[in-house]
Amino acid sequence: MQDSHRASDKLHYICQTYTEKKTNPQGQGVLEIGKQFQYTSAFEAEGRAEREFRSKLCVGADAYMVSEDPETGEVSTPTFLARLGHVPEFEAF
Repeated sequence: MQDSHRASDKLHYICQTYTEKKTNPQGQGVLEIGKQFQYTSAFEAEGRAEREFRSKLCVGADAYMVSEDPETGEVSTPTFLARLGHVPEFEAF
């Protein structure tokens, strides 16, 4: 699906948090998705990402937007609104 948004597309604003799972005794870890919250505006998603990151319950948080074609169910590539702390590279998203 293209990144351009048609009038019929449904927009989803998402806050996603990340935690770090330790994989060995040296302390190296991998990122895991913690929580996901969906909102009706970019402002709400960004605000939640900032609050979650400040809470220290996660190592990073993203706020992003995707558009969904209701006819096909296809979802666009995410457009990031905020990326805070330790988050995965875009290619891994």
